[in-house]
Amino acid sequence: MTATLRSKSPRAAAPPEGASGVLLAVLVLLLLVGGAALIGWLLSGLTASVFPEAPPALILVYALGALLLAMPLTARLFPWITNWFYLLPALVFLAAFTLLPIIMTVNYAFTNYSGQNSGNPDSAVRTEAALSPDRRTVTLAEIPEGGNVQTYLKCKAATCAGDTLVLLEEDAVTPLRARIASAAGRTVTLAAPVAPGFDVATATRLNRYDSVGLANFREIFAKASSALWPVFVWTVVFAFSTVVLNAVAGLILGILLYNKRLKGRNIYRTLLFLPWAIPAVISVQMWAALLNQQFGIVNKTLGLLGLAAVPWLIDPLWAKISVLLVNLWLGFPYMMTATISALGTINDDLYEAASIDGASRWQQIQNITLPLLRQSFTPILLSSFAFNFNNFTIIYLLTAGGPGGPGGPPVAGHESTAGGTDILLSWGYNNAFGAAGGQNYALASAIALIIFFLTLAISLVNFRAAGVFEEARR
Repeated sequence: MTATLRSKSPRAAAPPEGASGVLLAVLVLLLLVGGAALIGWLLSGLTASVFPEAPPALILVYALGALLLAMPLTARLFPWITNWFYLLPALVFLAAFTLLPIIMTVNYAFTNYSGQNSGNPDSAVRTEAALSPDRRTVTLAEIPEGGNVQTYLKCKAATCAGDTLVLLEEDAVTPLRARIASAAGRTVTLAAPVAPGFDVATATRLNRYDSVGLANFREIFAKASSALWPVFVWTVVFAFSTVVLNAVAGLILGILLYNKRLKGRNIYRTLLFLPWAIPAVISVQMWAALLNQQFGIVNKTLGLLGLAAVPWLIDPLWAKISVLLVNLWLGFPYMMTATISALGTINDDLYEAASIDGASRWQQIQNITLPLLRQSFTPILLSSFAFNFNNFTIIYLLTAGGPGGPGGPPVAGHESTAGGTDILLSWGYNNAFGAAGGQNYALASAIALIIFFLTLAISLVNFRAAGVFEEARR
């Protein structure tokens, strides 16, 4: 009698099936990428503590090395994951250029991060400093801005314990951040001695940024009547008006140019397609010159006709009209092309049957063309609305450089960062990078979160009104 030994079954090489298998594979790959990034960050921090002059790019080298070493180990644990390694580059770019900016934006929205509170040493308030022989006590030559050392260093506690003092050598190339044990008068005692070889010449404070909770959101809604609501209303009006004007113009031109009996229709299509083919940066700058109140050709022509010059980019109302007209110029070719393409899917027999029944051309358009175009145009209109809701390009290029400054002409009673043509996105940009906004990145991040939720809510309403969810259930 012979006995057979049951061999241990090999680990399955096939991935789990269905949507759960895809999610499991993506989760394993995300953990792999995240673990490699964490190892790279820890090793680069350790290297920087030993070699202060080490380049920050070492984090990429360490992360890539950790990823290459971890891939074979992961494949031994999950043999089926090798079938999904082709997703790694996509996940890396997704994490670097999408997830990381989102995480940073959410984080900054609850802080006071700005051009002043940037987490970097303040080079404007340096002062000469002397280091004691035991290399633990720093004596400041003077306290800039007056007051005491606690005010100068912006200490959280009265003794400054746990705060940071930035020490610099004569060339001030590599600042050293030293933790403070205590501070009194002009003397600062460090928690650990300064490393030998570092010759302290000057000292300064660290402009750190801290968590402020919901303070940014409270500031936005406290001034809602002078910035948030006017800008939001104009954003909705701008997006909706742009979609309606472009759709109507594109629809009319598309129907006219689809007529096969029209002579030279290909020439007309090419000419009308040109505004879409020319980059928006060039077109908008051209329109900004054409609409210049003093030197623009438009006002020069009006003057020849005996009409007064129009303040196209200076008056708040006319600036809004200018933005809509220029955006119409940029957007109608897309709607026209979409109309011509959609008309090609309609069977000509429908029009022949309608003609036999005595239907006029308008009746055919009203009862055949428009109903059949609705299904094709619904996603186009919804996506166009979402795009124009955040259409930063037209607002910034057309009105940012004008006499009104960023965001068009100023409006009485509005915040200085909210110009006459500013939409929510350009208003956030003005706060983050504009001179009037003082580089308030935290406030801009809070505005970005508000834009996200508003865009999400409007998109859900649009999808529900268009019956997209009902179509998906079928």
